[in-house]
Amino acid sequence: MTAMERVARCGVVPVIVLEDVARAVPTARALLAGGVDVMEITFRTAAARASIAAVVKEVPEMLVGAGTVISLEQLAQAAAAGAQFIVSPGSDEGVIAACIAKQLPILPGVVTPSEIMLGLRYGLNVFKFFPAENYGGLKTIKALSGPFPQSKFLPTGGISEKNAADYFADKCNVAVGGSWMATAEMIKTGDYAGITRKSAESVALFKAARG
Repeated sequence: MTAMERVARCGVVPVIVLEDVARAVPTARALLAGGVDVMEITFRTAAARASIAAVVKEVPEMLVGAGTVISLEQLAQAAAAGAQFIVSPGSDEGVIAACIAKQLPILPGVVTPSEIMLGLRYGLNVFKFFPAENYGGLKTIKALSGPFPQSKFLPTGGISEKNAADYFADKCNVAVGGSWMATAEMIKTGDYAGITRKSAESVALFKAARG
């Protein structure tokens, strides 16, 4: 099963921000206990590389992606740490080309037809739609799916348990990303039981929306 097939099967992609590498493995295990076997650890903190490496080593059942990758330097760090897929908030042609050369799946960020066309030129057909709510949400995703029926989206940004069901239900979306099931506060305070509960609720919401 490919990384994108794993993402689609799970349906939920937690966007995880870790300030402390010691929280990485317990957070991954809490997500897994709730039925979520995919996670995106963002390069928004200095702990990102070590956190990815720790989860890859200690929780092999988890598919670990590196998020907020905006440079070749971060890509190199993510690849060295063992990241199994890359997520970027935008479409940088150099990062996309480097991922393809490394045979590392990438979901570049898009909000415009031109960005989708750039990805298609590189053989990509799954894109991060970010920030989803700011750029029209499902209405925009459906509009983009008209001229690009071969494309699927991973919307993130402004999505929570309050509106996730609508995103889950639309099959233009391969999965939905967000941090509501493992917020920065939950991770900081070690609320792993809460992360497991929220993860299980999110998986149930995805399955109900997909019938």
